[in-house]
Amino acid sequence: MDDHLTVLLPIAAVWLAAGIVADGLPRLDRARALRRRTGWLSTLTLTGLGLTAAVLIAGLQSAGTTPVDRAAAGLALATAPAAVVALCTVRRVRRLRAGAGAFAAAPDTPAPHGLRAAAAHPLIGLPLQVTALALVPALVSAAGVDLLAGPAVTGPALTVGALGVTVIGVRHALRHNRLCERALPDEVASARAARPLHV
Repeated sequence: MDDHLTVLLPIAAVWLAAGIVADGLPRLDRARALRRRTGWLSTLTLTGLGLTAAVLIAGLQSAGTTPVDRAAAGLALATAPAAVVALCTVRRVRRLRAGAGAFAAAPDTPAPHGLRAAAAHPLIGLPLQVTALALVPALVSAAGVDLLAGPAVTGPALTVGALGVTVIGVRHALRHNRLCERALPDEVASARAARPLHV
């Protein structure tokens, strides 16, 4: 086991926890619980961004083969989804928390379908889960397993990773669309269902 695994493990654990919390947000049916979980998600997201940025900056400032340098090299694949988290997800989570706070005065206030649809938006869960998924090759390499060394393994590994991202994205999009349909008033939903389909 390499030393840079001890640097990567806490970062991967934070991103994985953020992905799990984000995945459970649309299932919450009470506004107070939704507000509390968005607070957890905000904390985990900012912690993950801070740890990732700290390791990347430390790796850029020191040229060598220290564990931080190798950990920074392992984080290279996760920088793009982490940037999407910083640009899109943080703002959406902040707005979702504010919206849930407006309904959370009473303990048993149900969360409106519109808030649950916003919690299921792909730009909340997808970047967090893709960032956690992008850390898997770095963790495998840091653990001493050299799966991606041969060219015969690299292609299938990239294909499996792309399929995983696609499945996660389609799942988030379908759940978001289902909750958006519930958020529409009954008159609009029935008029939309009665309208002819144009392809």
